[in-house]
Amino acid sequence: MHRALFIGFATLSLGAAAQSQVNPAGLKWGPAPPGLPAGARLTVLSGDPTKEGMFTIRLRFPAGYAVQPHWHPTDELVTIIAGQMALGMGDKFDRAKAKSLVTGGYVVAPAKMNHYAFTRTGATIQITAHGPFEITYVNPVNDPRKRK
Repeated sequence: MHRALFIGFATLSLGAAAQSQVNPAGLKWGPAPPGLPAGARLTVLSGDPTKEGMFTIRLRFPAGYAVQPHWHPTDELVTIIAGQMALGMGDKFDRAKAKSLVTGGYVVAPAKMNHYAFTRTGATIQITAHGPFEITYVNPVNDPRKRK
């Protein structure tokens, strides 16, 4: 079910898991896995999101990007590295109820807590969590892996 998501991560994590020091210019970006809407870019800073254990990734979202309500089996620790990102908790996408975070902002999305995110201007975020990374959409029709 999540095999395509893992293949995307595996491609990016080759060689990246051993990195312990890296500057932004040394990051290798690639497409985000298919569990996220098209347009996002991802780099693995440490660990391997496809395996058991801690990992840290960065995601770049273009202006107007949105992720519909979903949840993860483990806590996500999210830091806004650049730009602005709005995050909301709940099973319905509601821009008015979301809280905007700017560069340096931080949020914990607890395990199995339904949440959603969007950016008007674009953002780079960093996520630390315990793998393997999984994403489950509240409404299966919003899952990009199920679209043709």
